[in-house]
Amino acid sequence: MKLSPEDKVLIQGINEPLAAVHAVRMKAYGTNVVAGVSPGEGGQTLDGIPIFDLVEQAVSEMGTIATTMIFVPPYLALDAALEAIAADIHQIIIITQGVPPLDMVCLLRKAEATNTLVVGPNSLGIIVPGKILLGTYPVEFYSHGSVGMISRSDTLTSEVALELTKAELGQSICVSIGNDTIIGSSLLEWLTILNEDKNTKAIVLVSQIDDGIEETAVQYIKEKLEKPVIAYVAGRLGPPRKRQLHASDLIVSLPILGTDPESTESIIASFRQAKIPIADRPSQVPELIKKALKIKT
Repeated sequence: MKLSPEDKVLIQGINEPLAAVHAVRMKAYGTNVVAGVSPGEGGQTLDGIPIFDLVEQAVSEMGTIATTMIFVPPYLALDAALEAIAADIHQIIIITQGVPPLDMVCLLRKAEATNTLVVGPNSLGIIVPGKILLGTYPVEFYSHGSVGMISRSDTLTSEVALELTKAELGQSICVSIGNDTIIGSSLLEWLTILNEDKNTKAIVLVSQIDDGIEETAVQYIKEKLEKPVIAYVAGRLGPPRKRQLHASDLIVSLPILGTDPESTESIIASFRQAKIPIADRPSQVPELIKKALKIKT
């Protein structure tokens, strides 16, 4: 994963309302947003960012682009991502929510064949505080430091980051891996990336009780990870409740309409067995980080 302020960034669907707002914010933060794509609107500009009809036109004019961000409607996300891969862009962040699961299956097959990293869909993106913003993060909650964050819950990501910032524990990188039914890069992949990141000294996992993705990473954390890990699992202390599903979720998850207490306890037990501290609330995360890093309070 290449993340530096000099790397060129493209925004697909730049004239979508959400993209138009955050393109300006990303550029103001220092992200090198060099172009946008919006079919039929080529030749226009947004805050000095040139807009093209096609990705290949943007690459031809602007040169090699490291990362593209996709804000297009869900049914167009697959075509947008494939167009980016065809233009030799191999870091894709999908902000769009509700991408059809079968479209994601097709995209992930193509991504694997072309060594492309996909983040999302339904993602806040990635932020390296003080350096680069690739997404829709409220930047005032984040500060530069050495705590890496991997999250499946958008709002809680910022809440935990704010608690860390107030405790003078800045973040090295925060990645929202997405919260749709099928996502791109996994928790395990990002644990590996942050384990190799020299700027990250500790890792915070922010997830939800119905994710089911943590258990696949616990063994890696236990056996391979060299850095302390803190977990915050939202909703684990609440009563069993029904999941709020998107229509697309029902296609693949119809039998799973509620939170299984036994599954929740299994996830928690896996964390405890691996000696991963679990915060009961976001405000407890800084205390656990300081303890793990042996920082005097």
